[in-house]
Amino acid sequence: MSRQIVIAYWLIPSEPARSYFQRLIKDFAQRYDAPEFEPHVTVHGGANCGEAVEGVLSKVARGCEWIVLQAREIGDSSEFTKTLFVQFAVTMQLKQLHQNIRTATQDSSEYQLNPHLSLLYKTISSEHRRQLACSIEVPFPEVTFDSLRAVRCISPTQSRADVEAWHVVAEKDLGT
Repeated sequence: MSRQIVIAYWLIPSEPARSYFQRLIKDFAQRYDAPEFEPHVTVHGGANCGEAVEGVLSKVARGCEWIVLQAREIGDSSEFTKTLFVQFAVTMQLKQLHQNIRTATQDSSEYQLNPHLSLLYKTISSEHRRQLACSIEVPFPEVTFDSLRAVRCISPTQSRADVEAWHVVAEKDLGT
Protein backbone atom coordinates (compact mmCIF):
# COMPACT_ATOMS: atom_id res chain seq x y z
CA MET A 1 0.00 0.00 0.00
CA SER A 2 1.50 3.31 -1.04
CA ARG A 3 1.59 6.13 1.46
CA GLN A 4 1.45 9.79 0.62
CA ILE A 5 1.15 13.25 2.13
CA VAL A 6 -2.47 14.45 1.96
CA ILE A 7 -4.62 17.22 3.34
CA ALA A 8 -7.39 16.02 5.66
CA TYR A 9 -10.33 18.37 6.27
CA TRP A 10 -11.66 18.07 9.80
CA LEU A 11 -14.79 19.32 11.52
CA ILE A 12 -13.97 20.37 15.09
CA PRO A 13 -16.65 20.01 17.79
CA SER A 14 -17.75 23.05 19.75
CA GLU A 15 -17.88 23.22 23.55
CA PRO A 16 -18.79 21.38 25.74
CA ALA A 17 -18.35 18.34 23.45
CA ARG A 18 -14.83 19.39 22.43
CA SER A 19 -13.51 19.35 26.02
CA TYR A 20 -15.38 16.14 26.83
CA PHE A 21 -13.91 14.26 23.85
CA GLN A 22 -10.43 15.75 24.44
CA ARG A 23 -10.46 14.46 28.04
CA LEU A 24 -11.59 11.02 26.86
CA ILE A 25 -8.89 10.88 24.15
CA LYS A 26 -6.23 12.02 26.65
CA ASP A 27 -7.35 9.42 29.20
CA PHE A 28 -7.23 6.59 26.64
CA ALA A 29 -3.85 7.82 25.34
CA GLN A 30 -2.37 7.70 28.85
CA ARG A 31 -3.94 4.34 29.76
CA TYR A 32 -2.87 2.63 26.52
CA ASP A 33 0.38 4.46 25.72
CA ALA A 34 -1.26 5.75 22.56
CA PRO A 35 -1.00 9.05 20.68
CA GLU A 36 -3.08 12.00 21.81
CA PHE A 37 -4.90 14.00 19.11
CA GLU A 38 -7.57 16.64 18.60
CA PRO A 39 -11.18 15.45 18.56
CA HIS A 40 -12.39 15.70 14.95
CA VAL A 41 -14.56 14.25 12.21
CA THR A 42 -12.79 13.92 8.86
CA VAL A 43 -14.99 15.30 6.08
CA HIS A 44 -12.55 14.78 3.23
CA GLY A 45 -9.01 13.64 2.59
CA GLY A 46 -7.21 14.26 -0.65
CA ALA A 47 -4.42 15.86 -2.59
CA ASN A 48 -1.89 18.05 -0.85
CA CYS A 49 -2.87 21.29 -2.58
CA GLY A 50 -0.20 23.31 -0.75
CA GLU A 51 -0.71 27.07 -0.79
CA ALA A 52 -4.33 26.80 -1.97
CA VAL A 53 -5.53 25.26 1.32
CA GLU A 54 -6.18 28.60 3.05
CA GLY A 55 -8.34 29.78 0.15
CA VAL A 56 -10.23 26.48 -0.02
CA LEU A 57 -10.97 26.60 3.70
CA SER A 58 -12.10 30.23 3.54
CA LYS A 59 -14.42 29.51 0.62
CA VAL A 60 -16.13 26.42 2.04
CA ALA A 61 -16.31 27.67 5.66
CA ARG A 62 -17.93 30.97 4.63
CA GLY A 63 -20.78 29.15 2.91
CA CYS A 64 -21.42 26.66 5.71
CA GLU A 65 -23.22 27.18 9.00
CA TRP A 66 -22.49 25.11 12.10
CA ILE A 67 -23.10 21.42 11.54
CA VAL A 68 -25.04 19.28 14.02
CA LEU A 69 -24.52 15.51 13.82
CA GLN A 70 -26.47 12.83 15.64
CA ALA A 71 -24.32 10.36 17.60
CA ARG A 72 -25.42 6.85 16.61
CA GLU A 73 -23.18 4.44 18.52
CA ILE A 74 -19.76 3.73 19.97
CA GLY A 75 -17.92 1.46 17.56
CA ASP A 76 -14.61 -0.36 17.38
CA SER A 77 -12.48 -1.86 14.65
CA SER A 78 -9.06 -3.34 13.93
CA GLU A 79 -8.20 -0.27 11.81
CA PHE A 80 -5.54 1.80 13.64
CA THR A 81 -7.39 5.11 13.23
CA LYS A 82 -10.75 3.59 14.19
CA THR A 83 -9.79 1.52 17.23
CA LEU A 84 -12.60 3.11 19.24
CA PHE A 85 -14.92 5.79 17.87
CA VAL A 86 -18.25 7.59 17.98
CA GLN A 87 -20.20 6.97 14.77
CA PHE A 88 -22.39 9.81 13.49
CA ALA A 89 -25.31 9.82 11.07
CA VAL A 90 -24.68 11.34 7.63
CA THR A 91 -26.69 14.52 6.95
CA MET A 92 -27.37 16.41 3.74
CA GLN A 93 -25.43 19.38 5.13
CA LEU A 94 -22.39 17.14 5.78
CA LYS A 95 -22.61 15.61 2.29
CA GLN A 96 -22.76 19.12 0.83
CA LEU A 97 -19.69 20.23 2.79
CA HIS A 98 -17.80 17.14 1.59
CA GLN A 99 -18.77 17.89 -2.01
CA ASN A 100 -17.89 21.59 -1.64
CA ILE A 101 -14.39 20.67 -0.46
CA ARG A 102 -13.96 18.20 -3.35
CA THR A 103 -15.07 20.87 -5.82
CA ALA A 104 -12.94 23.66 -4.30
CA THR A 105 -9.83 21.46 -4.29
CA GLN A 106 -10.59 19.99 -7.73
CA ASP A 107 -9.86 16.68 -6.03
CA SER A 108 -10.80 13.37 -7.61
CA SER A 109 -9.67 11.19 -4.68
CA GLU A 110 -11.82 8.23 -3.73
CA TYR A 111 -12.38 9.42 -0.15
CA GLN A 112 -15.57 7.91 1.27
CA LEU A 113 -17.48 10.06 3.78
CA ASN A 114 -17.94 8.06 7.00
CA PRO A 115 -18.48 10.52 9.87
CA HIS A 116 -16.89 9.27 13.06
CA LEU A 117 -14.89 10.79 15.89
CA SER A 118 -12.05 8.52 16.98
CA LEU A 119 -11.25 8.18 20.66
CA LEU A 120 -8.23 5.85 20.54
CA TYR A 121 -5.56 4.91 18.01
CA LYS A 122 -3.99 1.66 19.19
CA THR A 123 -3.82 -1.97 18.16
CA ILE A 124 -5.61 -3.95 20.88
CA SER A 125 -7.58 -7.19 20.93
CA SER A 126 -11.13 -7.26 19.57
CA GLU A 127 -12.45 -8.41 22.95
CA HIS A 128 -10.77 -5.48 24.72
CA ARG A 129 -12.07 -3.02 22.09
CA ARG A 130 -15.63 -4.30 22.54
CA GLN A 131 -15.37 -4.00 26.33
CA LEU A 132 -14.16 -0.41 25.98
CA ALA A 133 -16.92 0.43 23.52
CA CYS A 134 -19.54 -0.92 25.91
CA SER A 135 -18.10 1.10 28.80
CA ILE A 136 -18.57 4.49 27.08
CA GLU A 137 -21.75 6.49 27.11
CA VAL A 138 -21.59 9.75 25.19
CA PRO A 139 -23.61 12.36 27.10
CA PHE A 140 -24.58 14.18 23.89
CA PRO A 141 -27.22 12.78 21.52
CA GLU A 142 -26.08 15.46 19.06
CA VAL A 143 -22.74 17.20 18.63
CA THR A 144 -22.31 20.65 17.10
CA PHE A 145 -19.25 21.37 14.96
CA ASP A 146 -18.28 25.02 14.57
CA SER A 147 -14.94 25.07 12.77
CA LEU A 148 -13.07 23.43 9.93
CA ARG A 149 -9.37 22.54 9.87
CA ALA A 150 -6.98 21.48 7.14
CA VAL A 151 -4.31 19.07 8.40
CA ARG A 152 -1.29 17.82 6.48
CA CYS A 153 -0.82 14.14 7.27
CA ILE A 154 0.46 10.82 5.99
CA SER A 155 -2.19 8.56 4.50
CA PRO A 156 -2.93 6.02 5.58
CA THR A 157 -2.02 6.91 9.17
CA GLN A 158 -0.60 3.74 10.68
CA SER A 159 1.45 4.64 13.75
CA ARG A 160 1.99 6.99 16.66
CA ALA A 161 4.80 8.68 14.69
CA ASP A 162 2.37 9.35 11.82
CA VAL A 163 -0.11 10.98 14.23
CA GLU A 164 2.60 13.06 15.89
CA ALA A 165 3.67 14.34 12.45
CA TRP A 166 0.23 15.83 11.69
CA HIS A 167 0.42 19.55 11.00
CA VAL A 168 -2.52 21.98 11.01
CA VAL A 169 -2.09 24.23 7.96
CA ALA A 170 -5.30 26.29 8.21
CA GLU A 171 -8.40 26.72 10.38
CA LYS A 172 -11.63 28.65 9.87
CA ASP A 173 -14.80 29.09 11.90
CA LEU A 174 -17.90 27.95 10.03
CA GLY A 175 -20.23 30.65 8.81
CA THR A 176 -17.57 33.38 8.72
